[in-house]
Amino acid sequence: MLAHHTLSILGIIMALVLGESGTEVNAVLFGSEITNPLLQMRWFLRETGHYHSFTGDVVDFLFVALFTGVRIGVGARLLYCEMVSPKPKWFVKAGGVAMYAVSWCFMVSIWRFAWRKSIKKYHAWRSRRSEEWQRKRNGHVKTHSPRLAPDNGLG
Repeated sequence: MLAHHTLSILGIIMALVLGESGTEVNAVLFGSEITNPLLQMRWFLRETGHYHSFTGDVVDFLFVALFTGVRIGVGARLLYCEMVSPKPKWFVKAGGVAMYAVSWCFMVSIWRFAWRKSIKKYHAWRSRRSEEWQRKRNGHVKTHSPRLAPDNGLG
C-alpha cells in the first residue's frame, strides 16, 4: 500500500513539474481508486456485523471483478499505449511499469483471498447439504460425539 501511494504522489508531482503526462497520471489514479468505494463498503459491513451476508458476498465479488477488469485489464492496455508511444519520457514509462507491478502484487493477494473465501463457502455448503441429506434419510441430523473410553470399572 505504501508503494502504491508513494508512486501515486510521485506521479502527480512529476506531471505538475513537467507539465505533461497528466492524462496518463489521471487515468492511472482513477483506475487505482475506482475500487475504493467497495473497500469502504466492506469496512462498513464488517463494522455493522453484516459482512457475512449475501451483501458482503456481492461487494467482494464486485471488488474482485472491478479490480481485475480495470487495474489489470484496462491497466494493461494503458501501459501498452504508454510504452509504444514516443512522447512520454523514460521515467514516466518506468513509473507506469512500477504502478502496474504494484497492481499485480495486489491482484495476487486479492485472488488468494477470493480463493480462500470460495473454498470456505464451498465447504460450508457441502456440510449443509450433507446435514440435509441425513435429515431426509432418517429424520434427524446424526451428530458425532467423541468416543468415550470403555468403562472397565476402575474409574
